Amino acid sequence: MRTASDLKLGEKAVIKDIDNTHPSSHRLLEIGFTPGQEIVLLTKSIFNDPIGLSIRGTIFAIRKNEASCIII
Repeated sequence: MRTASDLKLGEKAVIKDIDNTHPSSHRLLEIGFTPGQEIVLLTKSIFNDPIGLSIRGTIFAIRKNEASCIII
């Protein structure tokens, strides 16, 4: 099982599910990280946390632990 935190720079993926046991899962769903949407990893910070993901034409910076609940 791969998650958004496993993506390499420039890699695209489709969201299959969101792990609803994670504390940030509801917030991610509210801002548009829903199953069926394509995401692209655009940037990583120096220490790889946070990461910049593009979804629906918007770039979001999220922590790697939040990205780990996005199943691709």
